[in-house]
Amino acid sequence: MSRPLLVTIPHSLGKEEATNRLKNGLTKATSTLPMLKLDEEVWTGDTMTFRMSAMGQQAFGSVDVAEKDVRIEITLPWLLQRFAEAIQDAIKSKGQVLLEHKK
Repeated sequence: MSRPLLVTIPHSLGKEEATNRLKNGLTKATSTLPMLKLDEEVWTGDTMTFRMSAMGQQAFGSVDVAEKDVRIEITLPWLLQRFAEAIQDAIKSKGQVLLEHKK
């Protein structure tokens, strides 16, 4: 089994606001990523488990929302390991947009 891909995104929104933004904007944010598709998301409090697909392959992971950051852990199948850096960059970029502090 491969080592999970980890992405940590800092924010200054607080846990409740960050969770709300992710719940309301995640599907829209991932729809702009042609290589990734969010197939399933299940929220339990401030933790989400998900299933996504890319290039016909399935990946699984979780999102843990904390007071000052969001931690995303994804287990990629071996075929997608070659694209781990690109996937990590795309997730971090879209996550930062969702979690920007807007005044």
